[in-house]
Amino acid sequence: MLIIGIAGGTGSGKTTVVRKIMDRLPKGEVGIISQDSYYKDSSHIPVEDRQKINFDEPNAFDWDLLITHLNQLKQGKSIEMPTYSYLTCTRQEETEHMEPHDVVLVEGILVLSDKRLRNMMDIKVFVDADGDERLIRVISRDCIERGRTPQMVIDRYEQILKPMHLQHIEPAKRYADLIVPQGGHNEVAINLLTDYIHGRLNTNK
Repeated sequence: MLIIGIAGGTGSGKTTVVRKIMDRLPKGEVGIISQDSYYKDSSHIPVEDRQKINFDEPNAFDWDLLITHLNQLKQGKSIEMPTYSYLTCTRQEETEHMEPHDVVLVEGILVLSDKRLRNMMDIKVFVDADGDERLIRVISRDCIERGRTPQMVIDRYEQILKPMHLQHIEPAKRYADLIVPQGGHNEVAINLLTDYIHGRLNTNK
């Protein structure tokens, strides 16, 4: 099983890169694991305190479960991926069934930050974008999808997102085999990755 890690800051365009790759590949042949699904459950924390949680540090994730699931997929076993609600900051009862695939994309802000996870990857990608561009995307996304006001997003960016990006996310760039500037607009990098995956899928047929 080929494992490709795709990291980058919040709002850098990781999801767009993954979507464009998937749009160009045969449906059902490549699996996606989103690191966001593996946030630790916060249901034990009072609702009014959940918005204060730092979701951009390594301790926010259940690394053991993510690594266990990847190992199970490599062994040819199916998994039940957790689902997470950004509105309630809690892990949901529902899970998402995933069968083994020849290629799995693991996408998230910190997927290159854990040595155990990095060592499982065949290709490590870092999606890069200017800080101002990332902030604009985060404001748009969080106001629409996560019920936050623009001021809430800006405050969170200044207090948490930017410091955590500099401390945890940006340093992981040095582990990348491929850096993708301009996020989802970089068609050359997306085509390179797509062609590589195509070749791997054709080899295994």
